[in-house]
Amino acid sequence: MKELSLHILDVAENGISAGADRLEITIEEDRAGNRLVIVIKDNGRGIPPDILAGITDPFYTTRTTRRVGLGLSLLESAARRCGGLMTIDSAPEKGTWVTATFAHDHIDRAPLGDMGATLISLIAGNPDVDFIYRHIAGDRDFSIDTGEIRKAFDNKPVTDPEVFRYLMDIIGNI
Repeated sequence: MKELSLHILDVAENGISAGADRLEITIEEDRAGNRLVIVIKDNGRGIPPDILAGITDPFYTTRTTRRVGLGLSLLESAARRCGGLMTIDSAPEKGTWVTATFAHDHIDRAPLGDMGATLISLIAGNPDVDFIYRHIAGDRDFSIDTGEIRKAFDNKPVTDPEVFRYLMDIIGNI
């Protein structure tokens, strides 16, 4: 994938497909430590241990619609290619936690990409899921929590035009 945001979108959609109603995405850019860390955590069904063991095999998938599952294997490959690694922690009925670490300045590291578009796509397409997004870059720390925003708008859905406009304004500032 040409942008890391597309990997994030893929992993997030996997969590939603696994029944998550809360998804946390954290991006930490530590230029001084030469690290870019992406963490995606969901509260879905989790991954059973027997499946978790082979989850990054590109020719393994639990889907019946196709015979390959490239998402996690591509993310793992991207991280390793850039001097990093990917870990997956999961517990049945508790959720999954994917962490990908990259050398920030590695020449082969894909750009982060359009996280604003990724977030809007996830939020608009999954209005019943609470998304918590945090992006730390140096002294900048941006965060958004759709559950908190929903509460601030008297529990209106995120698809309500007023709420969605507010989200677009905030996310447009990423």
